[in-house]
Amino acid sequence: MIDGMRFSFAYRAFGLKFLLLTIVAILAFGLAGARAAEPVKISRDDTALDLTATTDIYANQGEAFQVSTAAGGDGIRRRIEVRSSNPSHQGDWAVFALSNVSEEQLERVIVAPHFRLVGSKVFWPDLGSQRIIAITPSEGFSLDRVPSVDDDVFRITLNPGSTITFVAELATPSLPQIYLWEPNAYKDTVNSFTLYRGIVLGIAGLLAVFLTILFVVKGTSMLPAAAALAWAVLAYICVDFGFLDKLITITSSDQRIWRAGAEVALASSLVIFLFTYLNLNRWHVHLGYATLAWVVGLVLLGGVAIYDPSVAAGIARLSFALTGTVGILLIIYLGFNRYDRAILLVPTWTLILVWLFGSWLTVTGQLDNDIIQPALGGGLVLIVLLIGFTVMQHAFAGGAYQQGLFSDLERQSLALTGSGDTVWDWDVARDRVVTTPDISGRLGLEAGAMHGPVRNWVPRLHPDDRDRFRATLDVLLEHRRGRLHHEFRIRAEDGHFHWLQIRARPVLGSNGEIIRCVGTIVDVTEQKNSVERLLQDALHDNLTGLPNRQIFLDRLQGVLTLAASGDTVRPTVMAIDLDRYKQVNDSLGIAAGDNMLIALTRRLRRLMKPQDTLARLAGDQFGLILVSERDPAKIADFADAVSQAIMVPINYANREIVLTASIGLASFVDQQESAAGLLADAELAMYRAKRGGGNKVEPFRPVFRTSGTDRLQIETDLRRAIERKELSLAYQPIIQLKDGEIAGFEALMRWEHPKRGTIPPAEFIPIAEMSDLIGPLGVFAMERAAADLVSWQEQTGEVPIFVSVNLSSAQLLNADLYNDVRALISKTQVNPHQLRLELTESLMMENPEQARLILAKIKETGLGLALDDFGTGYSSLAYLTQFPFDMIKLDKTLVSDMSEKGAILLRSVIAMARGLEMSVVAEGIRTDEDAMELAKMGCHFGQSYLFGPPATSEAMLRLLKERFPLTKRA
Repeated sequence: MIDGMRFSFAYRAFGLKFLLLTIVAILAFGLAGARAAEPVKISRDDTALDLTATTDIYANQGEAFQVSTAAGGDGIRRRIEVRSSNPSHQGDWAVFALSNVSEEQLERVIVAPHFRLVGSKVFWPDLGSQRIIAITPSEGFSLDRVPSVDDDVFRITLNPGSTITFVAELATPSLPQIYLWEPNAYKDTVNSFTLYRGIVLGIAGLLAVFLTILFVVKGTSMLPAAAALAWAVLAYICVDFGFLDKLITITSSDQRIWRAGAEVALASSLVIFLFTYLNLNRWHVHLGYATLAWVVGLVLLGGVAIYDPSVAAGIARLSFALTGTVGILLIIYLGFNRYDRAILLVPTWTLILVWLFGSWLTVTGQLDNDIIQPALGGGLVLIVLLIGFTVMQHAFAGGAYQQGLFSDLERQSLALTGSGDTVWDWDVARDRVVTTPDISGRLGLEAGAMHGPVRNWVPRLHPDDRDRFRATLDVLLEHRRGRLHHEFRIRAEDGHFHWLQIRARPVLGSNGEIIRCVGTIVDVTEQKNSVERLLQDALHDNLTGLPNRQIFLDRLQGVLTLAASGDTVRPTVMAIDLDRYKQVNDSLGIAAGDNMLIALTRRLRRLMKPQDTLARLAGDQFGLILVSERDPAKIADFADAVSQAIMVPINYANREIVLTASIGLASFVDQQESAAGLLADAELAMYRAKRGGGNKVEPFRPVFRTSGTDRLQIETDLRRAIERKELSLAYQPIIQLKDGEIAGFEALMRWEHPKRGTIPPAEFIPIAEMSDLIGPLGVFAMERAAADLVSWQEQTGEVPIFVSVNLSSAQLLNADLYNDVRALISKTQVNPHQLRLELTESLMMENPEQARLILAKIKETGLGLALDDFGTGYSSLAYLTQFPFDMIKLDKTLVSDMSEKGAILLRSVIAMARGLEMSVVAEGIRTDEDAMELAKMGCHFGQSYLFGPPATSEAMLRLLKERFPLTKRA
């Protein structure tokens, strides 16, 4: 009898009371064990039955397992207990029952495959192992195991009319499939698959050997990559088809390592083939570095397969899918650029994508049959076959046979013609210069005008370049060696100068003297102009042409260095900030503000002497280094003259505009003073003058520095608040003016200080911008807004709303902003089309070119861009066409003026925005009548306290559920 098995049942009939007590005891005992399995009925005609769905799995049940048997012919259910036969058993059991409904004895085999691709999963896949250690029936002895490398096979005999419950001792809690086969049918099926696998293995081996031989014969780079892929496919098929077991003796755990290693080799060889075949290194060198890192990572992953095969196989499967995606994108891009290799790869890559889709359906269990696994193996061989045809077509397309048809001179001539350069040939002996093609036409001269003696070039050179040109040629002739590499300016017929670059080498005669000098001459005017423009833009303000803040500090540092070395130089720094300049922009527009800045720049320049420096530090802030005056009284008079010059009325649009300025003074008194420190002192004095009402000159006093203590404390508290997550977001509704429906929300930062209470953003945002906190603060705002938007969508359904987040200037000028946005979208899975970034006009003025490039890259991610506070900044209307905005927000100062002239201005701005295909949001709407009037003008959205104050995320969620009651709730 079976070791460890005992049958325990009681059935007595000594009175009704005792019977009831027995039934209660049996029920209580049944609840403690496993329930009885429902038997699967088997007839003589059943050749193969899938028992997977009717098999119950019990995990972590210990070494002793109790179960109720299925009811037999007498209708009685019994209890049996089975003990594990293997010390390494983890306590996992499987139970199924079979019932022979025929009138003859049936011979069957129970088959559980070690590995099944179906349902193996993408992440941490099941790579196979021994599934069943032993099977114990409720009657008779343990089942005999039939030798098999790929499956756990047990032979059973079922008597006529018998019902038997089987308890399987599992090696793993996962049992992908268990089948009941008629022995001959099982044998025929195995034989049929063996024939198919042999054919596929033969074809795969021939392909690998053929591509390897082709590589040895031909030697092009794509052939070894294709051969490596073929060998990787062969290795994968050998493992998957069980052929490896016939070559070497491996255990179930070793087979998992081999299978993971084969998948890693398959993934890495596909990456290498794609990179090599498309020759991606010729398009961008960084693609080569990225591919190398990718392949090295996969090679290291092969080492991981030894310790954790599931992790290695999961990453390899993800890499395979990613390679397929990247490949089709590259093929589409290069195909549209008429790259022949990419076009020829389309059929093969289409088959790869179909194979990937089928594999995904298989490993996720959506495609479940016994044919799909060997079919996918055959599909890999078919892919390699198509790749072989493709690379052979390229290898023998004739490119290699063209070698040797051109001489070295012909190749050099073709290369020079293809480069578009002009040959510069100076016959020194005859003193004759010839250019081919003739450069005279580029300069607007008659044909051959630049041919002849080299001295004929000198009159057309720029006066500053003539002596240098002569000296360069004289040195070359004197030393009789080296090479000529010279840049100079030459005057064209229209009077403009062209920059030309000569690169030439001398040719020596038999006497050692230079008889000829031959090279190329190139027009580099555009490159020179581009460099000059970049330098100008990097060092000067685009509007006024004044030096920017960086140049101002550099010049100030130079002056301070001179001041420290003697008593002749004592500089004074002035920080000049215009008062009420924002009101000018609000009432007259941006163009008026720009013109006034230009006019004030001219006035201030007239007051200065050559040794003084004027710079534009910010939007309406100027800096001045006064070196020409040292006497305090004269410095004070100069400051008053600056103030009076700014106050002179400016005529604009038949109106007189009077501006005032707050001026801070800081003089050199300490040899340890730095440029940044001295400017900071002047700015502190300027801010003190502004807080005093403006239109005054304030000399710096050391006591001003103590006022920055509060700012330092706020910065410290803000840093701690970010760490402790004391910050939050409030959302103000943005409604559609045509129907009053909610269109979106603007996210507003809120800080509840534990001691000071609510601190407004206007107080802590500037401090964050001056420190390194604006980056984490901005990322927090974007992530929280995106997370709240995703949460709303999950709880209310796909509601058509958007969320706007304000962007700081420090974030916009940060090169990491684009990467932060991409990481945000990937992390939160937010729909980028429902997220907008709001920027003010003044932000782009600090560095318009960099802002344009960054905004264009952000636009590519799908995020919307809104221009906030329109009509109050310093930029011109031309920026609306230069930057990729899709929404503008009218400032409340424009919206509040509903007079006749104000309405005309609003109507013009709205019509302009609609003509540029931008949506318009009006801020600060005061009455319903104003909202209706704006809707008639064509304004799309409105935002103000009239439609609702800022509130928490939870309040906005309740509002969305109220306003969109018919949406699907999560």
